[in-house]
Amino acid sequence: MLAELHISGLGVIEDAVIEPAPGLTVVTGETGAGKTMIVTALGLICGGRADSGRVRQGAARAVVEARFVAEAAGSNDEQDAARGRHLLDAAEAVGGDVDDDGSLLAVRSVSGDGRSRAHVGGRSAPVAALAELTEPLVAVHGQAEAMTLLRPANQRAVLDSYAGLGDDLAAYRAMRAEWLDIVARIDEKASHARDLAQREALLRLGTEEIARAEPRAGEDHEIAADVRRLSDADALRATATGALTALVGSLDVGSSGDEPSAAGLVQHAIRLLEAASDPELSARIDDLRGALAVLGDVGSDLAVYLDDLDADPERLQALLERQAVLRALVRKYGADVDAVLAWARDAAAELAGLDGSDEAIAALRARAEKLGVAVTAAARAITRRRTKAAAALAEAATAELAHLAMGKARLMVAVTPLPELGADGGDHVELLLAAHAGAPEIPVARGASGGELSRIMLALEVVLAGADPVSTLVFDEVDAGVGGRAATEIGSRLAALAVRHQVIVVTHLAQVAAFADKHYVVDADADGSVGASSVRAVDGDERLAELARMLGGTDGATARAHAQDLRVAATSP
Repeated sequence: MLAELHISGLGVIEDAVIEPAPGLTVVTGETGAGKTMIVTALGLICGGRADSGRVRQGAARAVVEARFVAEAAGSNDEQDAARGRHLLDAAEAVGGDVDDDGSLLAVRSVSGDGRSRAHVGGRSAPVAALAELTEPLVAVHGQAEAMTLLRPANQRAVLDSYAGLGDDLAAYRAMRAEWLDIVARIDEKASHARDLAQREALLRLGTEEIARAEPRAGEDHEIAADVRRLSDADALRATATGALTALVGSLDVGSSGDEPSAAGLVQHAIRLLEAASDPELSARIDDLRGALAVLGDVGSDLAVYLDDLDADPERLQALLERQAVLRALVRKYGADVDAVLAWARDAAAELAGLDGSDEAIAALRARAEKLGVAVTAAARAITRRRTKAAAALAEAATAELAHLAMGKARLMVAVTPLPELGADGGDHVELLLAAHAGAPEIPVARGASGGELSRIMLALEVVLAGADPVSTLVFDEVDAGVGGRAATEIGSRLAALAVRHQVIVVTHLAQVAAFADKHYVVDADADGSVGASSVRAVDGDERLAELARMLGGTDGATARAHAQDLRVAATSP
């Protein structure tokens, strides 16, 4: 629920804080005192349009801070846990944090030049993140918000909520999406049959050519190295032989053996040092013997290299032919053999979905026909449930209107077929209103005033209270144009709604305010501003004084007695 709302620089409000009760909270005050700005503030927190004209004159910006906690009126531990997870998910989505007590702070600011900023859990966030956070938490019903009832989609949503169609609609939409996808694939295959056939032939030709060559990953680089070695065999042999001769002497049988070699020179140096009597010279003999061993190892390696070096013309020719095959593939399908193999894999995957044969299209048509029948059946089932729920919703809402100064009115929920199935089924849903017995049934868009729309919304909210997941409901001017006993009934209905929801109401009627669990009064200062001390919770005598003022504009004994009667009646079982 909403635990705290802090407003600064918004309209006439300089600074104000309210802490709504879990049940019914009312906000009252003189006309123009700024009580409606509280509804405006909640609209901003819910992601509503920012209007720089709402920024208080002289203020740099308007700021609204709302703190939400998981506990809500009428909820249980499971619902509180779900709301706690929602708060945590909303914070994590923008990199923010919930506070140590599990609450989450959401902030919306609007500068004088119209720029809007949002923060969730201490981190900057897009305004859309506020809408996602508050959508399951807060519903604002001012006269402007009640206008949403004029949209058929919202009227259908009200009926679907009452009928509990959430899971059925989700299943229907998923099935319909699959059906539409298959129908689109059939159309694509039929309209692009020639192009698909050409593409399929090209891919199949390429994959078969690559399969016949059987290339291995990295094979082109291996062959290139082998070809270089075989092509340069004579030059490599001369180089290795010269190096070996320089190290250990000539390998030719006919050689005189007089050519100097590194090994021979080292051996000669060892003999000279062995003949010397100086210990310092003798100490170098071991180093020279180590060098001689290294020269011997290198010489052995060079000898093995020469033995393995074979200028095999036939093998070289075979490698060159294989290299030509691989290069032909590379020219067509990729930068190297690895890229060619990747192309073959992608082509095989594409071929699997390019089957444009008559058999493939027939299989798709059969699947589409089966899904089409299922989609139609699901839509008809939804229609039956909507039609049944429409009658019950209309009866229940009409009964509520009888207590909301609309006793002669009758609300109907018309469910009529659409020309074709849509994402929400095959029905057009519309709320109709008959102002009195014998009056024509006309859409609420043409048959209800702004105040009546608010009361229709309240009636629907009361009826939907058990199914509505939103925890905080806000009403502004829901009691416009009523008084007396009708106002008392509105207060009673709001109190009943507050058993399962947190309800915040801006009202000018004492009959409504009398039912509140918590009562805030907004007083404007002499200059018209509303400061921190101008929004105050009242109780006891202060509350009776405010109710008396609302009843008769005075704080006289008669008005106070009437106010006391209202409180007693509101709190009586």
